[in-house]
Amino acid sequence: MARLILKPGREKSLLRRHPWIFSGAVHRIDGDPGLGETIEVRASTGAFMAWAAYSPSSQITARVWDFSESARIDADFFRGRLRRAVDMRAAVLNPGPTHAVRLVHGESDGLPGIVIDRYASMVVIQLSGAGGFRWRDTLVELLAEITRAQSIFERSDAEVLQLEGLAVSVGLRHGAALAGAVGVEEDGLQLLADVEHGHKTGFYLDQRDNRSLLRTLAPGRAVLDCFCYTGGFTLSALAGGAASVLAIDSSVDSLAAARAHLELNRLSGAELLEGDVFQVLRRLRDQARSFDVVVLDPPKFAPTAALAQRAARGYKDINLYAFKLLKPGGLLLTFSCSGGMSRELFQKIVADAAVDAGVDAQMLRWLGAASDHPVALGFPEGEYLKGLLCRVAAGTHRR
Repeated sequence: MARLILKPGREKSLLRRHPWIFSGAVHRIDGDPGLGETIEVRASTGAFMAWAAYSPSSQITARVWDFSESARIDADFFRGRLRRAVDMRAAVLNPGPTHAVRLVHGESDGLPGIVIDRYASMVVIQLSGAGGFRWRDTLVELLAEITRAQSIFERSDAEVLQLEGLAVSVGLRHGAALAGAVGVEEDGLQLLADVEHGHKTGFYLDQRDNRSLLRTLAPGRAVLDCFCYTGGFTLSALAGGAASVLAIDSSVDSLAAARAHLELNRLSGAELLEGDVFQVLRRLRDQARSFDVVVLDPPKFAPTAALAQRAARGYKDINLYAFKLLKPGGLLLTFSCSGGMSRELFQKIVADAAVDAGVDAQMLRWLGAASDHPVALGFPEGEYLKGLLCRVAAGTHRR
């Protein structure tokens, strides 16, 4: 078996159970491993460190499967990891047969570069690492065995594949062909997940808890839902008794899906507006509009830490406009799904936006992904979704 030898002193992150080995930590590769092949990782002293999947084209040269020298990376290994992940969701969430749930959350479930979501009887697998691609057929067979899914669909189409030297791979891998969007239930609402063409694997499962939170905050309030996509937050606000919702998105298709969701759930009181959110927020400010609750759930502005500072301007602008549009006592639910954006930087951006908006604002709580998106303690990068619930102080006088 091929072997990766680390430079002196570069084993420290592995000792802390971090699953990534960057190219700068590699002293040499013994042997000629193929893309995604399992390799042995050893410190410069010769001490065993891990078994990992090899990815020569990536800055992350290897992703760890297991830190135990006695482990064997074979079908039984993946059966055990998948079963452990599925059983955890069953214990924590107890999802029903029509619910949607994340079954595997990559590195945090000990399966780097592998995301698996279940939408009722449909399972979607999304691979972003060479190791997952090498074991794809085995993973599909095991998923069919463990989940009893009627269909398994692959959505390996993330931009990161280019960095891994991998090609996009999308299509049915097991079971019955798709017949349109998959119907699921969340918090009593009926949702349609477009697993073939929708964002991510078809829906934003990570925002489940935050949609439920908005539902409790919405009664009698005027809500502004920015970057609304297919209307998840809008539906929750209306189901919670919001007086009105203005939902904005730049995608005609997303707004059509949001309209279908409203009709499916027989909900009214929402205005759906197509447009660039930045421009619409400026226009609403100029019109002196105001809202009781604003939701900001933008797409990824900073996929890597190197781009975080450049993306900070965009995050600050939308939060600045949100604070200007909020009534005294109003609430802001603001998010960043950028993996390169730290909690500290995001909080600073939101705080600076409040200062520039001339409002006194309080942070009521941190928000994050739902519990089926766990974060391994040794892998803080798994906490990609960061959010804040803020309140504009009553009696605030804007500059």
